[in-house]
Amino acid sequence: MIGFIGSVFSPWYRWSGRQSPQNHVCLNVATYGPGGRFTMTDRGRPALRQSPDRLQIGPSAMHWNGRELVVEVNEISSLPLVSRVQGTITLTPEALTGVEARLTPDASHTWRPFAPIARIKVDLSQGHAWEGHGYWDANFGTAALEADFRFWTWGRFPLKDRTVCFYDATRRDGSSLALGVEVLRDGTVQEIEPPPVTPFRRSLWAVRRETRADAGFHPSQKMSLLDAPFYSRSLVETKIDGEVTTGVHEALDLVRYRQPWLKPMIAVRVPRRRGWAFEE
Repeated sequence: MIGFIGSVFSPWYRWSGRQSPQNHVCLNVATYGPGGRFTMTDRGRPALRQSPDRLQIGPSAMHWNGRELVVEVNEISSLPLVSRVQGTITLTPEALTGVEARLTPDASHTWRPFAPIARIKVDLSQGHAWEGHGYWDANFGTAALEADFRFWTWGRFPLKDRTVCFYDATRRDGSSLALGVEVLRDGTVQEIEPPPVTPFRRSLWAVRRETRADAGFHPSQKMSLLDAPFYSRSLVETKIDGEVTTGVHEALDLVRYRQPWLKPMIAVRVPRRRGWAFEE
């Protein structure tokens, strides 16, 4: 689930020239398994309301109540399974961090891991009702991703007493990012030396994939979550400091995403709704 102001993967935002991020807002929700749905409606400025503790995008909203992030979902899923996706997601952090990481030297892209260790409760239509391990972060940027990056991977892997996150990227200027972060249960965050970059099988759309793993261990996909021509999200098993763990992994090919032929394909899954009227 992602709340966007300036929907970075919306072709409508790209075609608009990216001049007004507030005119391209979205709550993206993806559920998996039986009854899985995908929502990513690009909405116009009238659908956006913001306050210090609440983000509302049309019929859906995120609200921080001081202890929990409560997300009220009321969306319509995209093709091929068009239906209403409605319900509540509640995320309770074990601890909140106050750190952020520059993904580019000029800070045109920044990553903020708010709560890398959290509990989550999901109660959505299509039978998605469960509780488990959660995670909350944010990315901020003043430039298009494809303007500054060629490729990146991200992974978050829970260990017995901590969580580790890895950010690896190749920038368009030829430089690279190799970031390893360790988060303890009390919210302490420190940078770590990541284990070696290790490739594993490409996605169904042949997106290149790699992650961090102890020397000699071969990571593998345990479950495909989302496949697109330029993007892969999956559950991946790896080994960190001698401990085998399964976490969420993303790979993003921004050379592919730059191709003009791809935008009409994405538009099929990302409808545009310009107007909205809130009930007073």
